[in-house]
Amino acid sequence: MSNINQYKYSVVIPVYNSEEVVGTVLDQSIDFFKANKLAYEIILVNDNSRDGSWEVIRKAAGRHEHVIAVDLLKNYGQHNAIFCGFQFVTGDYVITLDDDGQNPPGEMIHLIEYINREGYDAVFGEFYQKQHNIIRRIGTRVINYFNREIFGKPKDLTLTNFRIIKREVVDRIIRYRTRYPYIPGLVVMLSNRMGNVKVLHKKRETGKSGYNFIKIIKLVSVLLFNYSAFPIRMMSMLGILVSLSSFTIGSVYLVRQLFIGSSVAGWTTLVVLISFLGGIIILMLGITGEYIVRTLNQLTDVKSYHIKEIVK
Repeated sequence: MSNINQYKYSVVIPVYNSEEVVGTVLDQSIDFFKANKLAYEIILVNDNSRDGSWEVIRKAAGRHEHVIAVDLLKNYGQHNAIFCGFQFVTGDYVITLDDDGQNPPGEMIHLIEYINREGYDAVFGEFYQKQHNIIRRIGTRVINYFNREIFGKPKDLTLTNFRIIKREVVDRIIRYRTRYPYIPGLVVMLSNRMGNVKVLHKKRETGKSGYNFIKIIKLVSVLLFNYSAFPIRMMSMLGILVSLSSFTIGSVYLVRQLFIGSSVAGWTTLVVLISFLGGIIILMLGITGEYIVRTLNQLTDVKSYHIKEIVK
């Protein structure tokens, strides 16, 4: 086991409408690093909060030497906020921490000790007991399915927002070209060895979770359309099935015309042509879409966020 004190730790905290609690989370984080005599920095990224969160973290950055506050121009979402925070890290390890106090900052010691002891690329906190609401729990199960199918997440690995990542993995993440960063998937995709360590998870003391059914649907759409060709491949398969069905129906009407005849002049020819051409068009659209997706994945290089102000 390597000495945890020889490394520097960067903490990235996405902030959104947490005026009442983010100051406490920050103070507890600073106290933790000082008590354990660890080199650290804390980057707080305000995702265009509607309350006074920015004022809280802006003043904190002015008071504390190792705190950086970043204010985003608009609300870009949690993953974009974390992706932005990654651009500022200088530590050997990077920890992501929620702003709502449900992940006690003191629990970071378990992440730090475990990743140093085991040599993992990333370690995710696995909660003894989750304190999330029912909607978020259902959403987590759905997202976990896509994480396995799209990113190849091991079945025995639990993904959470409370994690520690080697700097080299974070460097790979920020080099990944995408307008829709999905941090857990990128960590899995760009890491070799990952693990879990048990940590506490507290009930939310103030406010309510920003996750709802609509945000879960949006996240699923990001996973499907930006990290996989699954929808296009499904359409291609549908095109093949429709083509086969069209050919079959067309053949049936052709044989019927030859041996039985038709009471409507030109009916058979029209049905055969429409069935055949319709199936071919759907198939061609599916194949074209596959190429478009692959091309966009290669060429996308647009910033997913814009910074309004930085306070160090």
